[in-house]
Amino acid sequence: MEIEKLKTSRHKEEQLEQLSPFELKDSLIHLASEHENECSRKILDCSHSMLNAGRGNPNWTATIPREAFFTLGQFGIEECKRAMKHDSGIAGIPQKKGIAKRFETFLKNNKQLPGISLLKGIYEYGIKKHNFVADDWVHELAEGIIGDQYPSPERMLKHTEIIVHDYLIQEMCGNKPQRSGKYDIFAVEGGTAAMCYIFNSLVENGLLNKGDKIAIAVPVFTPYLEIPELEKFNFEVIFINGSAKDDNGNSNFQYPDTELDKLGDKSIKAFFVINPSNPTSVQICEKCRRYLVKVVKNLNPNLMIVTDDVYGTFVPGFNSLMNELPGNTLCVYSFSKYFGATGWRLGVIALYEDNIYDSMISAFPEKVKEMQAKKYETLTLRPEKLKFINRIVADSRLVALNHTAGLSLPQQIQMMLFSAFALLDKENVYKNDCNNIIQNRYSLFWEGMNMPVYPDPNRAAYYCEIDIHEWAMKNYGKEFIDFLEKNFEPVDIVFRLAEKSAIVLLNGGGFAGPEWSVRVSLANLEDNDYSTIGKELSATMNDYVEAWKNIKK
Repeated sequence: MEIEKLKTSRHKEEQLEQLSPFELKDSLIHLASEHENECSRKILDCSHSMLNAGRGNPNWTATIPREAFFTLGQFGIEECKRAMKHDSGIAGIPQKKGIAKRFETFLKNNKQLPGISLLKGIYEYGIKKHNFVADDWVHELAEGIIGDQYPSPERMLKHTEIIVHDYLIQEMCGNKPQRSGKYDIFAVEGGTAAMCYIFNSLVENGLLNKGDKIAIAVPVFTPYLEIPELEKFNFEVIFINGSAKDDNGNSNFQYPDTELDKLGDKSIKAFFVINPSNPTSVQICEKCRRYLVKVVKNLNPNLMIVTDDVYGTFVPGFNSLMNELPGNTLCVYSFSKYFGATGWRLGVIALYEDNIYDSMISAFPEKVKEMQAKKYETLTLRPEKLKFINRIVADSRLVALNHTAGLSLPQQIQMMLFSAFALLDKENVYKNDCNNIIQNRYSLFWEGMNMPVYPDPNRAAYYCEIDIHEWAMKNYGKEFIDFLEKNFEPVDIVFRLAEKSAIVLLNGGGFAGPEWSVRVSLANLEDNDYSTIGKELSATMNDYVEAWKNIKK
């Protein structure tokens, strides 16, 4: 293989290297599509259609809680028609008095309907575990599924918040909360909205100011790199590098003590982390968590931590920083990946009731507190006492529209149904099946690469990060790495895969990870596709090896 033959269209447009991986992806998809079309025109055997492993959208869905959603909708419609019914299609709204008995009758008479068992379980769970008043509980379900009212309370529906709270304790805290208090929850339009609201409210409330120093655990999902650079924030960013290696010399993407020590600097006001990480897809190990807790408590007790835990359900026994450092941590959780619900836009922000955010706001100088109180004075007679989580709600609607804030009621009900489904699945049937899917794909990918799979209890396996430098050094040494760096750019591998094999991967360097790395999403393609991707990536890497060997002759 000659060097010239390895050159791709990337060489014609050098500026492409500056793009975010998610923007670069569009160029790669175009190239992969061209390859696929070329095969079709020439009636060639491409062996596979375009494989886009760049997206994190899963190709599975949780059906039972969705069946319950649509069946609950039938009950809601019955309740509306019971109150008022016109031939034109106009009906009334659900009435609270006696609605629980009517729901019990509905459950009894419709045992054949999909999702009815889950609805029965949810109804009984609320009453038996939390002593919900039956009519209040069912009325929330009926109004929520119909969506005929403004969200009230604005932050989250009363009963729904309790069910989702149970779910977060089970999945984010391993059902072993370190403190007995509760978390206040704000239901939002997915994890992306949560990110936007948090960044905005931290600044709006003076907890972060333009130009402040923050830390970000890397590699990381690219918006966490891009948002701090916006003119509104212009934060000084310190990277906490997941650069550790295991006993075999393989990157395990954990955080060495020397990296976590950076967080002891009190000038760093906030720490943003995805846990388990994206793109490396491992949770922060117990040793690192213990050390992080020690650093924060002893050196930087007012460090604000924002943890994005969307992939937590893919690691058995996951334990979030919201449990380890509850007073410091804002937890972002999205239902999108685990339940195959990216289109629903369902997420939450959770904050422990006794937290440093409220404490720091209350400790501001009187002049600052008066200025902030004026902004929120239309919401409460004691604006200085307004909790930070409720300020996030108000800020999400520019304060003036706080009375119409909140996630839509049907979205909140679907979120609650997802949560209850997991809570009632005592044998973890869904979780085990879901995790087996991605673990199997992980194994198939590495089999395709003809490389061994090393066990790692911290692995989520939702993504896979392949460090090309590490592979090259282990197998061929520094001389081969010098050859790669002299003749190619890190993104050349993903371009060659797209042009030669119609495979789309993302470049790891765009995630502030190793420059010579690629990310594979293990969520969105068929199982056997990952064996194909592994084989094609291995073949592509070997093309570079062949070219290097040829110039050595």
